[in-house]
Amino acid sequence: MFNHKPVELPTISATNKDGVRLYETPDGNKYPSITTVLSVRNKQGLMEWRKRVGDDVANYVARTAAARGTKVHQMCEDYLNNMHRHCPQKWAEHKKNFLPWCLFNQLKDGALHKLNNIYAQEAGLYSDKYKVAGRVDCVAEYNGTPSIIDFKTSSKERNDDWNESYYIQGSAYAEMFGERTGIEISQVVILVVTEDGTVQEFVKDKNNYLDALVESVAEWRRRNEVSNIPNSTAA
Repeated sequence: MFNHKPVELPTISATNKDGVRLYETPDGNKYPSITTVLSVRNKQGLMEWRKRVGDDVANYVARTAAARGTKVHQMCEDYLNNMHRHCPQKWAEHKKNFLPWCLFNQLKDGALHKLNNIYAQEAGLYSDKYKVAGRVDCVAEYNGTPSIIDFKTSSKERNDDWNESYYIQGSAYAEMFGERTGIEISQVVILVVTEDGTVQEFVKDKNNYLDALVESVAEWRRRNEVSNIPNSTAA
């Protein structure tokens, strides 16, 4: 059984316009999602890959990966909510999704047992300091240390150098969570499960990525003229 220590977080709502995901805060401010902000970091590589494989293949791979990731995320969330004990019939529905179920079980056996004292899951967060927002997968203790935890699926093992955007994103969530709750979190944990069943664990200190976060936000705002978005708080 996983123990929960829920914290109260304000509700934020999301809209999508012209490919930009914006979250509206209780104060009426509109902040871009951290995922949208960081997308510019990988844009060139994605464009080159799409050009190599063609739009049909690229779209298929993207849809397949998104569906796989969504299902594994939901299984992780339900498992950490103890659904496997409290709602066995509903939990059994997950087993019908063969590949995501297999990936989830690898992740469960390889890493999820290290989590406990869960503060939040799939929670909306925002930062008035950085003027970004987003939804975090999980905030909990990992090996006894309060952490931002993100679950990823991949077709193959990931090199640490490929994950910088993940680390910046996790660091942004740590800053957002601290602003909203007063609970300081420095550890970022990225858990990756691959299609061959490998589980990778990447544990980072957010302080090593805050400069990159500031730079990424500034670059995105320059490119997208956030000052023209109604009710934004662009400087």
